[in-house]
Parts: sequence; C-alpha cells; structure tokens
Amino acid sequence: MVRNAAERAFLPTRNLLEEIGDMMILTGRTITSALRPPYPYGGEFVSQFLFALRLCWFPLLISTVAICYAAPGLQAANFLTIFGALDRLGGIFVLAAIREIGPNVTAIVLAGVAGTAITADLGARKIREELDALQVLGVDPVKNLVVPRFLALMLVTGLFNVYAILFGLFGGVLAELVNGQPLGPFWDTLFANASTTDLWGSALKTTIFGAIIAIVCCYKGMTASGGAEGVGRAVNQAVVVTFLAIFSFDYVYTQMLLATHPNILVIK
Repeated sequence: MVRNAAERAFLPTRNLLEEIGDMMILTGRTITSALRPPYPYGGEFVSQFLFALRLCWFPLLISTVAICYAAPGLQAANFLTIFGALDRLGGIFVLAAIREIGPNVTAIVLAGVAGTAITADLGARKIREELDALQVLGVDPVKNLVVPRFLALMLVTGLFNVYAILFGLFGGVLAELVNGQPLGPFWDTLFANASTTDLWGSALKTTIFGAIIAIVCCYKGMTASGGAEGVGRAVNQAVVVTFLAIFSFDYVYTQMLLATHPNILVIK
C-alpha cells in the first residue's frame, strides 16, 4: 500500500522527467535531420516562416510598445523624477527593452500565436493518423514537419527581436515626451550603456527561445491523443510548458551572460 501511494505521489514527476527526456531526444533528431541531406523542407520552411510573420507582427507591436511604455517607461520615469534623474531613463531601457522585455515579449507572442497553431496542426494530423501514414510511406515526420517549423521559428524570433527592441525603445521615447523631457539625454544614456554584448546576447537568447517553442509545441502536437479534446489539451499543455521552459532558460542564460561579461553590470 505504501509503495502504491509513493508511486502515485511521484507519478507527475516521473511523467515530467520522461517528457523532458523525450523532448531532448526530439531536439537531437531535429538538429541531425536539419544538417543531414537531403533537404526537402524548403517549401514548408518558407510557408511556416511567412505564417508566423503574418500572424505575429501586429500583436508583437502592440504588446512591446504597451509594456515598455507602461512598465519601464512611466513607472521608472516616475521613480527617477523623484531624484531629478529622468535623463537616466535611457540606461534603464538597455536593461529592460534590449535585455529582457524585447526577447521575452517576442517569445510569449510567438508561443501564444504561432506555437499553439503548430500544436493544433500537428495534433490534428496525429489524431487523423496522418503521421503514421507518412511513416508507412517512408517519409520522416521529423525532417519534413518538425525541422521546417524549428528553423522557421528560430529565424522569425531572431528577426522579431530587432523589431521588439525598436518598438520597445519607442515606448521609452513616448514616456520621455509625456514627461515633457528632451530626447537628447535619453539617447545619450542609452548609447552610453548599450554594448554589442547586449545586442548579440539578446539576439542569441531570442533565437534559442524560438527553438524551445518549436520543440515543445511540435512534441505536444505529435503526441496528442483522445480526439478533438486531446488536441485542445495538448495546445494548453504546450503553452504552459513553453512558458516554463522559456523563463527557466532565461534565468540560466542571464546568469551565465552576466558572469562571463561582468562589464555590462556597470551602469554608466
């Protein structure tokens, strides 16, 4: 009885570890399939790239401007005004828009829009047994379905990161104008604190976010079961797991970046 109770108590943990292991195996298979010829997924790659681009650009625009204007913009501006140091707002936007808000908002929007669509698409194919039919015909689902989505999301998140940073800075400009301040000090402190490490670190982090979104969503879609209800359950799980994976990786990545580049800790 004690053994059965212990097994039931640790069952969620065991299932989670098994899923993490399966996702790591899928990651390895995806990278191997992407590098090994032939490369039949060109058309699907372009289709998925344009699909994500079309669906995500406007939600990303609104989200980035709103969050950067409200959080580091208005809130930080109100705090800095107390000390008469509103000209330091540009330095704060290096920390906020470039290092964190831009990459995280990009990942959240891509996961919520493109990631859920990928999970639903692959989940429906799994329920209709199309994936099994592809394997019977000798077509590798990983190379033909997972790899193009993996590469497309990595590319589109890296590009959208630039887009998010630009509109995030626009939110800072709006905050400066609302407070009746000239933009010169904002840009001076921004460029004084920004470095190439911030830019490539942000781009690399967001690109890896895209890989995480693709792997989790493809895995959840390809393992869906239980009809239409199972597809909906897979979409819900994909969003939750993706967010947990993104935020966990963000913590580890940020700690490593700050440890290996301590110069970016100094605020000028």
